[in-house]
Amino acid sequence: MKDFLEISAIGSEGLEAILDFATADLPPVLAGKGVALVFEKPSLRTRSSSEMAAVALGAHPVYITDAEVGIDKRESAEDIAKVLAGYHSAIAARVFDHRVLERMAKALNDSRAGVPVINLLSDRSHPCQAIADLITVKEHFGSVRGVEMAYVGDSNNVALSLAEAAALAGASVRIASPEGYGFDAATRQRLAALGEVAFGTDPVEAVKGARVIYTDTWTSMGQEAEAAERRAAFGPRFQVNSALMAQAAGDAIFMHCLPAHRGEEVTGEVMDSAASVIYRQAANRMPAFKSVLYWTVAG
Repeated sequence: MKDFLEISAIGSEGLEAILDFATADLPPVLAGKGVALVFEKPSLRTRSSSEMAAVALGAHPVYITDAEVGIDKRESAEDIAKVLAGYHSAIAARVFDHRVLERMAKALNDSRAGVPVINLLSDRSHPCQAIADLITVKEHFGSVRGVEMAYVGDSNNVALSLAEAAALAGASVRIASPEGYGFDAATRQRLAALGEVAFGTDPVEAVKGARVIYTDTWTSMGQEAEAAERRAAFGPRFQVNSALMAQAAGDAIFMHCLPAHRGEEVTGEVMDSAASVIYRQAANRMPAFKSVLYWTVAG
Protein backbone atom coordinates (compact mmCIF):
# COMPACT_ATOMS: atom_id res chain seq x y z
CA MET A 1 0.00 0.00 0.00
CA LYS A 2 1.29 3.45 -0.92
CA ASP A 3 0.00 6.90 0.07
CA PHE A 4 -0.57 9.51 -2.62
CA LEU A 5 -0.22 12.94 -1.04
CA GLU A 6 2.02 14.88 -3.46
CA ILE A 7 3.36 14.30 -6.96
CA SER A 8 6.95 14.94 -5.93
CA ALA A 9 6.74 12.14 -3.35
CA ILE A 10 5.96 9.42 -5.91
CA GLY A 11 8.91 10.22 -8.20
CA SER A 12 9.17 9.80 -11.96
CA GLU A 13 8.71 6.01 -11.82
CA GLY A 14 5.52 6.27 -9.80
CA LEU A 15 4.20 8.98 -12.11
CA GLU A 16 4.98 6.93 -15.21
CA ALA A 17 3.20 3.90 -13.76
CA ILE A 18 0.10 5.92 -12.89
CA LEU A 19 -0.04 7.44 -16.39
CA ASP A 20 0.26 3.95 -17.90
CA PHE A 21 -2.55 2.64 -15.69
CA ALA A 22 -4.81 5.45 -16.96
CA THR A 23 -5.06 3.77 -20.37
CA ALA A 24 -4.91 0.15 -19.18
CA ASP A 25 -7.75 -2.31 -18.72
CA LEU A 26 -7.50 -2.53 -14.94
CA PRO A 27 -8.97 -5.48 -13.04
CA PRO A 28 -11.59 -4.91 -10.28
CA VAL A 29 -9.03 -5.19 -7.48
CA LEU A 30 -11.40 -3.60 -4.95
CA ALA A 31 -14.40 -5.84 -5.60
CA GLY A 32 -16.51 -6.03 -2.46
CA LYS A 33 -14.41 -3.44 -0.65
CA GLY A 34 -15.04 0.14 0.44
CA VAL A 35 -13.38 3.43 -0.42
CA ALA A 36 -13.93 6.37 1.96
CA LEU A 37 -14.28 9.75 0.24
CA VAL A 38 -13.96 12.46 2.90
CA PHE A 39 -14.90 15.98 1.77
CA GLU A 40 -14.23 18.96 4.04
CA LYS A 41 -15.09 21.13 1.02
CA PRO A 42 -17.45 20.24 -1.86
CA SER A 43 -16.51 19.61 -5.49
CA LEU A 44 -18.45 18.71 -8.62
CA ARG A 45 -15.58 17.06 -10.52
CA THR A 46 -13.81 15.44 -7.58
CA ARG A 47 -16.89 13.73 -6.20
CA SER A 48 -18.16 12.45 -9.55
CA SER A 49 -14.75 11.27 -10.76
CA SER A 50 -13.70 9.59 -7.51
CA GLU A 51 -17.01 7.77 -7.02
CA MET A 52 -17.11 6.48 -10.59
CA ALA A 53 -13.43 5.47 -10.49
CA ALA A 54 -13.96 3.50 -7.28
CA VAL A 55 -16.94 1.71 -8.83
CA ALA A 56 -14.88 0.90 -11.94
CA LEU A 57 -12.40 -0.96 -9.71
CA GLY A 58 -15.25 -2.88 -8.08
CA ALA A 59 -15.38 -0.83 -4.87
CA HIS A 60 -18.28 0.69 -2.98
CA PRO A 61 -17.52 4.42 -2.49
CA VAL A 62 -18.86 6.16 0.61
CA TYR A 63 -19.14 9.96 0.39
CA ILE A 64 -18.54 11.55 3.80
CA THR A 65 -19.06 15.28 4.44
CA ASP A 66 -17.39 17.48 7.03
CA ALA A 67 -20.64 17.58 9.00
CA GLU A 68 -20.35 13.82 9.50
CA VAL A 69 -16.74 13.70 10.65
CA GLY A 70 -15.81 17.19 11.91
CA ILE A 71 -12.06 16.72 11.54
CA ASP A 72 -10.35 17.92 14.72
CA LYS A 73 -13.69 19.20 16.01
CA ARG A 74 -15.69 16.06 16.74
CA GLU A 75 -12.71 13.70 16.43
CA SER A 76 -9.02 14.00 15.65
CA ALA A 77 -7.77 13.33 12.13
CA GLU A 78 -5.87 10.33 13.49
CA ASP A 79 -8.93 8.77 15.13
CA ILE A 80 -11.06 9.33 12.04
CA ALA A 81 -8.46 7.64 9.84
CA LYS A 82 -8.18 4.63 12.11
CA VAL A 83 -11.97 4.25 12.35
CA LEU A 84 -12.39 4.47 8.56
CA ALA A 85 -9.58 1.95 8.06
CA GLY A 86 -11.80 -0.60 9.77
CA TYR A 87 -14.33 -0.32 6.96
CA HIS A 88 -12.41 0.75 3.87
CA SER A 89 -9.44 -0.32 1.76
CA ALA A 90 -8.48 3.28 0.90
CA ILE A 91 -9.19 6.74 2.28
CA ALA A 92 -9.33 9.69 -0.10
CA ALA A 93 -9.81 13.14 1.39
CA ARG A 94 -10.36 16.70 0.16
CA VAL A 95 -9.21 18.97 2.98
CA PHE A 96 -8.32 22.54 3.79
CA ASP A 97 -5.06 21.80 5.62
CA HIS A 98 -2.52 19.45 4.00
CA ARG A 99 -1.20 18.49 7.43
CA VAL A 100 -4.46 16.64 8.08
CA LEU A 101 -3.58 14.21 5.28
CA GLU A 102 -0.07 13.76 6.61
CA ARG A 103 -1.41 13.03 10.09
CA MET A 104 -3.91 10.51 8.75
CA ALA A 105 -1.24 8.75 6.74
CA LYS A 106 1.18 8.65 9.67
CA ALA A 107 -1.47 7.28 12.02
CA LEU A 108 -2.32 4.46 9.60
CA ASN A 109 1.30 3.71 8.78
CA ASP A 110 2.26 3.66 12.47
CA SER A 111 -0.62 1.26 13.22
CA ARG A 112 0.21 -0.85 10.14
CA ALA A 113 -3.38 -0.63 8.99
CA GLY A 114 -2.45 -1.28 5.36
CA VAL A 115 -4.83 1.43 4.12
CA PRO A 116 -3.47 4.20 1.86
CA VAL A 117 -4.41 7.88 2.06
CA ILE A 118 -5.05 9.78 -1.18
CA ASN A 119 -5.03 13.57 -1.55
CA LEU A 120 -8.16 14.76 -3.37
CA LEU A 121 -7.05 18.37 -2.78
CA SER A 122 -5.36 20.32 -0.01
CA ASP A 123 -4.11 23.86 0.42
CA ARG A 124 -0.65 22.64 -0.62
CA SER A 125 -1.30 20.46 -3.65
CA HIS A 126 -3.85 18.96 -6.04
CA PRO A 127 -2.07 15.84 -7.36
CA CYS A 128 -5.06 14.01 -8.88
CA GLN A 129 -5.76 17.10 -10.97
CA ALA A 130 -2.16 17.09 -12.21
CA ILE A 131 -2.52 13.45 -13.29
CA ALA A 132 -5.63 14.38 -15.29
CA ASP A 133 -3.72 17.29 -16.81
CA LEU A 134 -0.90 15.06 -18.04
CA ILE A 135 -3.35 12.48 -19.38
CA THR A 136 -4.98 15.27 -21.40
CA VAL A 137 -1.67 16.58 -22.74
CA LYS A 138 -0.57 13.05 -23.65
CA GLU A 139 -3.86 12.37 -25.45
CA HIS A 140 -3.60 15.58 -27.44
CA PHE A 141 0.09 15.66 -28.37
CA GLY A 142 0.96 11.97 -28.13
CA SER A 143 3.52 12.57 -25.40
CA VAL A 144 4.17 14.85 -22.45
CA ARG A 145 7.95 14.82 -22.81
CA GLY A 146 9.31 17.95 -24.46
CA VAL A 147 6.01 19.85 -24.41
CA GLU A 148 6.39 23.51 -23.41
CA MET A 149 3.76 24.55 -20.88
CA ALA A 150 2.87 27.95 -19.43
CA TYR A 151 0.88 28.59 -16.27
CA VAL A 152 -0.50 32.12 -15.84
CA GLY A 153 -2.02 33.21 -12.54
CA ASP A 154 -1.83 32.46 -8.84
CA SER A 155 0.99 30.16 -7.75
CA ASN A 156 -1.39 27.92 -5.83
CA ASN A 157 -1.86 24.21 -5.15
CA VAL A 158 -2.86 23.51 -8.76
CA ALA A 159 0.22 25.27 -10.12
CA LEU A 160 2.48 23.39 -7.72
CA SER A 161 1.21 19.92 -8.63
CA LEU A 162 1.18 20.77 -12.34
CA ALA A 163 4.80 21.93 -12.19
CA GLU A 164 5.88 18.84 -10.24
CA ALA A 165 4.13 16.45 -12.61
CA ALA A 166 5.25 18.17 -15.80
CA ALA A 167 8.87 18.40 -14.66
CA LEU A 168 9.00 14.73 -13.65
CA ALA A 169 7.41 13.74 -16.97
CA GLY A 170 9.99 15.66 -19.01
CA ALA A 171 7.94 18.72 -19.99
CA SER A 172 9.05 22.30 -19.40
CA VAL A 173 6.94 24.79 -17.43
CA ARG A 174 7.03 28.57 -17.23
CA ILE A 175 5.00 30.08 -14.38
CA ALA A 176 3.98 33.76 -14.42
CA SER A 177 2.38 35.28 -11.31
CA PRO A 178 2.01 38.88 -10.08
CA GLU A 179 4.47 40.13 -7.50
CA GLY A 180 3.47 38.76 -4.12
CA TYR A 181 1.52 35.82 -5.57
CA GLY A 182 4.40 33.62 -6.68
CA PHE A 183 6.02 30.68 -4.91
CA ASP A 184 8.53 31.36 -2.16
CA ALA A 185 12.23 30.90 -2.79
CA ALA A 186 12.40 27.44 -1.22
CA THR A 187 9.53 26.13 -3.36
CA ARG A 188 11.01 27.62 -6.53
CA GLN A 189 14.33 25.98 -5.77
CA ARG A 190 12.68 22.61 -5.11
CA LEU A 191 10.65 22.74 -8.33
CA ALA A 192 13.64 23.79 -10.43
CA ALA A 193 15.54 20.78 -9.06
CA LEU A 194 12.87 18.45 -10.47
CA GLY A 195 13.25 19.62 -14.06
CA GLU A 196 12.72 22.57 -16.39
CA VAL A 197 10.60 24.96 -14.32
CA ALA A 198 11.02 28.73 -14.68
CA PHE A 199 9.37 31.63 -12.86
CA GLY A 200 8.50 35.20 -13.78
CA THR A 201 5.96 38.00 -13.56
CA ASP A 202 5.31 38.57 -17.29
CA PRO A 203 2.47 36.45 -18.73
CA VAL A 204 3.40 37.31 -22.33
CA GLU A 205 6.94 36.02 -21.85
CA ALA A 206 5.60 32.88 -20.19
CA VAL A 207 3.23 31.92 -23.01
CA LYS A 208 5.47 32.75 -25.98
CA GLY A 209 5.76 29.61 -28.08
CA ALA A 210 4.13 27.42 -25.42
CA ARG A 211 1.86 24.57 -26.52
CA VAL A 212 -0.14 24.39 -23.28
CA ILE A 213 -1.60 27.53 -21.68
CA TYR A 214 -3.01 26.88 -18.23
CA THR A 215 -4.74 29.11 -15.70
CA ASP A 216 -6.82 28.77 -12.55
CA THR A 217 -9.15 30.97 -10.55
CA TRP A 218 -7.50 33.98 -8.95
CA THR A 219 -9.42 33.40 -5.71
CA SER A 220 -9.51 29.85 -4.37
CA MET A 221 -12.05 28.43 -1.93
CA GLY A 222 -11.38 29.92 1.50
CA GLN A 223 -9.90 33.14 0.05
CA GLU A 224 -13.22 34.88 -0.66
CA ALA A 225 -12.34 37.82 1.60
CA GLU A 226 -9.38 38.57 -0.69
CA ALA A 227 -11.39 38.50 -3.92
CA ALA A 228 -11.42 42.26 -4.63
CA GLU A 229 -7.74 42.63 -3.77
CA ARG A 230 -6.83 39.69 -6.00
CA ARG A 231 -8.87 40.96 -8.95
CA ALA A 232 -6.98 44.24 -8.74
CA ALA A 233 -3.60 42.46 -8.58
CA PHE A 234 -4.24 40.02 -11.44
CA GLY A 235 -6.56 41.72 -13.88
CA PRO A 236 -6.57 42.48 -16.69
CA ARG A 237 -2.89 41.69 -17.33
CA PHE A 238 -3.07 38.05 -16.21
CA GLN A 239 -6.32 37.26 -17.98
CA VAL A 240 -6.01 34.54 -20.62
CA ASN A 241 -7.71 36.10 -23.64
CA SER A 242 -7.36 35.85 -27.41
CA ALA A 243 -4.48 38.34 -27.44
CA LEU A 244 -2.49 36.29 -24.93
CA MET A 245 -3.29 33.01 -26.69
CA ALA A 246 -1.97 34.54 -29.92
CA GLN A 247 1.49 34.62 -28.32
CA ALA A 248 1.47 30.83 -27.89
CA ALA A 249 2.37 28.17 -30.44
CA GLY A 250 -0.01 27.72 -33.37
CA ASP A 251 -1.22 24.37 -32.03
CA ALA A 252 -1.50 25.50 -28.40
CA ILE A 253 -4.29 24.22 -26.19
CA PHE A 254 -5.99 25.98 -23.29
CA MET A 255 -6.43 24.23 -19.95
CA HIS A 256 -8.22 25.13 -16.71
CA CYS A 257 -8.95 22.85 -13.73
CA LEU A 258 -12.43 24.43 -13.27
CA PRO A 259 -14.58 25.94 -11.98
CA ALA A 260 -13.74 29.03 -14.03
CA HIS A 261 -14.85 32.62 -13.62
CA ARG A 262 -15.60 33.74 -17.15
CA GLY A 263 -14.44 37.29 -17.71
CA GLU A 264 -11.88 37.17 -14.90
CA GLU A 265 -8.92 34.77 -15.28
CA VAL A 266 -10.15 33.69 -18.74
CA THR A 267 -12.58 34.99 -21.32
CA GLY A 268 -15.54 33.01 -22.54
CA GLU A 269 -14.12 33.29 -26.05
CA VAL A 270 -11.03 31.29 -25.06
CA MET A 271 -12.98 28.78 -22.97
CA ASP A 272 -15.28 28.02 -25.90
CA SER A 273 -12.59 28.12 -28.58
CA ALA A 274 -11.27 25.19 -30.61
CA ALA A 275 -8.06 25.38 -28.56
CA SER A 276 -9.90 24.68 -25.31
CA VAL A 277 -9.68 21.14 -23.90
CA ILE A 278 -11.16 21.97 -20.49
CA TYR A 279 -14.06 19.49 -20.66
CA ARG A 280 -11.82 16.66 -21.84
CA GLN A 281 -9.51 17.62 -18.99
CA ALA A 282 -12.43 17.44 -16.55
CA ALA A 283 -13.51 14.05 -17.91
CA ASN A 284 -9.97 12.77 -17.41
CA ARG A 285 -10.32 13.26 -13.68
CA MET A 286 -12.05 9.84 -13.65
CA PRO A 287 -9.25 7.76 -15.24
CA ALA A 288 -6.78 9.84 -13.24
CA PHE A 289 -8.31 8.87 -9.91
CA LYS A 290 -8.85 5.29 -11.05
CA SER A 291 -5.16 4.93 -11.91
CA VAL A 292 -4.10 6.60 -8.65
CA LEU A 293 -6.40 4.37 -6.61
CA TYR A 294 -5.12 1.27 -8.41
CA TRP A 295 -1.49 2.35 -7.87
CA THR A 296 -2.02 2.88 -4.13
CA VAL A 297 -3.66 -0.50 -3.48
CA ALA A 298 -2.22 -2.82 -6.13
CA GLY A 299 0.29 -1.06 -8.38
